Amino acid sequence: MPLYKNQTIKLYNSLSGEKEVFRPIHEGNVGMYVCGPTVYNLVHLGNCRTFISFDLIFRYLKHLDYKVRYVRNITDVGHIVDDEDEGEDKIGKKARLEQLEPMEVVQRYTVDFHQILELFNNLPPSIEPTATGHIIEQIEIIKKIIDNGLAYVVNGSVYFDVLKYNETHHYGILSGRNIDDMLANTRELAGQSEKKNPQDFALWKKAEPEHIMRWPSPWSDGFPGWHLECTAMSTKYLGNHFDIHGGGMDLKFPHHECEIAQNEACTGHTPVNYWMHANMLTLNGKKMSKSTGNNILPREIFTGNNAALSKAFSPAVARFFMLQAHYRSILDFSNDAILAAEKGFNRLMEALESTAEINPAKTSTLNIETWKQSCYDAMNDDFNSPILIANLFEGVRYINLLKESKETLTAEDLKTIEKTMNAFVFDVLGLADKNISNDQTEKLEGIVNMLITMRNEARANKDFALSDQIRDQLITLGIQLKDGKDGTTFSVN
Repeated sequence: MPLYKNQTIKLYNSLSGEKEVFRPIHEGNVGMYVCGPTVYNLVHLGNCRTFISFDLIFRYLKHLDYKVRYVRNITDVGHIVDDEDEGEDKIGKKARLEQLEPMEVVQRYTVDFHQILELFNNLPPSIEPTATGHIIEQIEIIKKIIDNGLAYVVNGSVYFDVLKYNETHHYGILSGRNIDDMLANTRELAGQSEKKNPQDFALWKKAEPEHIMRWPSPWSDGFPGWHLECTAMSTKYLGNHFDIHGGGMDLKFPHHECEIAQNEACTGHTPVNYWMHANMLTLNGKKMSKSTGNNILPREIFTGNNAALSKAFSPAVARFFMLQAHYRSILDFSNDAILAAEKGFNRLMEALESTAEINPAKTSTLNIETWKQSCYDAMNDDFNSPILIANLFEGVRYINLLKESKETLTAEDLKTIEKTMNAFVFDVLGLADKNISNDQTEKLEGIVNMLITMRNEARANKDFALSDQIRDQLITLGIQLKDGKDGTTFSVN
């Protein structure tokens, strides 16, 4: 019998603002869509937290023997990602700056995204569609919305008619916003003159001459609006009505709100039963921002090549740190916090390794079944990973008591505690450390710094051949040196 038959999940539905019992549309099967990255730069640590959160949910559903179709897209279309449908295409901008084809930019940062999530031990999604691979589907959805009288064409662009939609539906149902308040607080902006009202959003934009990425459509050579791609890809692979749609809290409005509107305008009914949103990650109590320098990239954590941390930390420790907070809570990343997480992670791994030292007894003095169910209860309560981790440390306490012969377990109960610990630590939390250990990372850093010293000496002695040889050989190993006014630093690609 599948495990889900004996467990009842209650998850927080952003649509209702309450925890609800999870009942999939088709028993034993779950369809889940999560908004993926726009691939124009190295993946942000805050985005990683979102994907780790939904990896946890994916893993637990699979652990309960659900058959899960997890769809997570790649945004490679080069559209405008701005609430007002104006601004600069970020992929196109990067392509011009680096003198590359847009798809070179997309490929580079898609590869980086996959590598980072693999280091974090995320499972790959069941399907990973790209926005550029679904232009036809997006055009067909626009046609249906126009036919249903909820979109209009102006100068080759197509806009969703929010006010007309709101006559029969509720625009703002997910974010709790009121359309009258939105209109009253909206300042008329330059470039919005072709819209009927400022709240209308683009389904298709006619491409200006400088816009690199463009496709033919019945209305113009142009590109789809930001919100449309997820509507097209989620419904193509999960159907017009599916179980879970997830993403970062910042996507609730306007992105997810617009998705709901597009789906209802196209099909006549709501697309998703449960909307889930992961909260943000801050750094030293402040919002992460490249412009202010309050920012750290995942690889900088793994190599220790950053100003925010005292040492390098493995991806498994960084993942463990993130899972110590509930996915819906704001989490602050700091040196002290990840140092504490590392100590906890090591305690957990040491306990798991030491279970082989425990000898079974004829009787059990610990109630293992109650403890085991407490682990499930934590995850059944809106995937509460911090409570699960607290229960796992109760398991660590049990293991230590058993090692000291202060408590006893039968062979069957001993097998249960080992199986439960392994299932939740490795299968559900995904903490298997298949990466470079901290010790290995520190050794790598020491070796590279030694080579930097040798290179500096060679340069001082005007032995430029040796200096260049050291630099070039490090590059072939994926280690990039950067000379600055404060000395030479390195990064691992």
